[in-house]
Amino acid sequence: MLVADDGTTRTLTRNAALEEARAEGLDLIEVSPKAVPPVVKIGEFGHFLYQLQKKERKQRSHSKQVEVKMLRIGFRTEKHDIDRLIGRAREFFEERHLVKFNMRLRGRELANKEYGINKLKGIVIALADVGDVEQEVKRQGDQFTVILKPKR
Repeated sequence: MLVADDGTTRTLTRNAALEEARAEGLDLIEVSPKAVPPVVKIGEFGHFLYQLQKKERKQRSHSKQVEVKMLRIGFRTEKHDIDRLIGRAREFFEERHLVKFNMRLRGRELANKEYGINKLKGIVIALADVGDVEQEVKRQGDQFTVILKPKR
């Protein structure tokens, strides 16, 4: 099926369509190979490829990338502040972002690591209804981090 520039369609044999394209000095481009009969058009193949690449670039620019949003808490952060950060994490999950909770321990706080780990695990439990653990609580130097992802 040959589609013309003005939108009209004709059913031709493959050889007849090729001859018509050669007569115009252009290429025969297969637009939809799985259709019965296959859909083709006459035009410049390089221009056709350029238009396809342009369309793909535009689609990529409109698709939003998943970001990792970081929320920091301290060793002595109180319950109300943690609740506020949990609410903020819920907002990030609605936008389909990953959330990374980060806790830095300083000085004598390093002697009581279990308290910090338990605080982060409490946050994970509080967000269990909307988020899954992407990366467990992990120590990186004097910091503990946990990464959560939104539930499907």
